[in-house]
Amino acid sequence: MTIQTTRLSNPAVRAFVTAVNNHDREGFMALLAPGATMADDGTERDLADWIDREIFSSNGHLDVERESDNGRTLLANYRNDTWGEMRTRWSFEVTDDGRISRFETGQA
Repeated sequence: MTIQTTRLSNPAVRAFVTAVNNHDREGFMALLAPGATMADDGTERDLADWIDREIFSSNGHLDVERESDNGRTLLANYRNDTWGEMRTRWSFEVTDDGRISRFETGQA
């Protein structure tokens, strides 16, 4: 069972999932705080390179199963044209002004 994106409780995370699923790179970039960082499976990645490769050039899509930590942690099925579908966890750090300063993802 998945949670409708519109029902995700954290506004920044909801906007992140919406931008990913709508393939909205411009909207996605607008959500990020200056100097935002990310890690994949515990390894620091170049954010711009990673999102182009893993999300936007490969049709990434998130189906959220569960959220916790006031909506800042997700358990989701993630799929893209490169890797297919996998169960993933996502965690987000959100600034006081509602932008994402860091996210971490990896297989769950």
